[in-house]
Amino acid sequence: MNKTLIIVPAFNEAGNIENAIADIEMHKKEYDILVINDCSTDNTSEVVRRIKNCTVIDLPVNLGIGGAVQTGFRYASENGYEYSVQFDGDGQHNAAEIEKILDPVQNGKADVVIGSRFLKKEPNFRSTFARRKGIYIFKIVNLILTGQRITDNTSGFRAYNKQATEFLSHNYPEDYPEPESVVLLGRNGFKIKEVSVSMKERQNGRSSIAGLRIPYYMFKVLLSVLMTSLRKRKNYA
Repeated sequence: MNKTLIIVPAFNEAGNIENAIADIEMHKKEYDILVINDCSTDNTSEVVRRIKNCTVIDLPVNLGIGGAVQTGFRYASENGYEYSVQFDGDGQHNAAEIEKILDPVQNGKADVVIGSRFLKKEPNFRSTFARRKGIYIFKIVNLILTGQRITDNTSGFRAYNKQATEFLSHNYPEDYPEPESVVLLGRNGFKIKEVSVSMKERQNGRSSIAGLRIPYYMFKVLLSVLMTSLRKRKNYA
């Protein structure tokens, strides 16, 4: 068994998942790959099972991104991995940058590293105006609640050490896990760092958050983040 587990949550990503895994395989060093198939209604599971050196967990019901990723954390914790990496199955992340986000965790400079699209301008990626405003609001709220400046609270490209993985295996948020977990981790004493990463365009399918859904999403996330900030701090030692 290798020291690092790549956790790939996937829901109806049959058109993207094979290329995403191929990208990881092309650049992987000492990684194991785990795909969490979140009860997809397409043939995501069948596509992944044709790939060698890749473990698949098929969830019997759709748990959403929070439940899928938490399943990966529990697998990593129960199997003794030193590090885990969240890597979305839609093909938008660059596997060549996995080492970039792992390095600060492995060197003890951070407990969690987030791959940020907004630390510097990326020529191949530009989000919508509404998304950029939402990200800015999250940045301010997060700074107030945790004292840590995070530019990309919704990024699904993250690396964790063993302690953070263990903590999230028991406490990972369900509704809006990326921004909520930043607050949860920050308020429980974990050191979070960001590194700049690039982002590719989705090749197949579309995001579930678009158009008029963005302001509604922002409002609900802000409420969830504020509620998360009120939770009693956990003892993760």
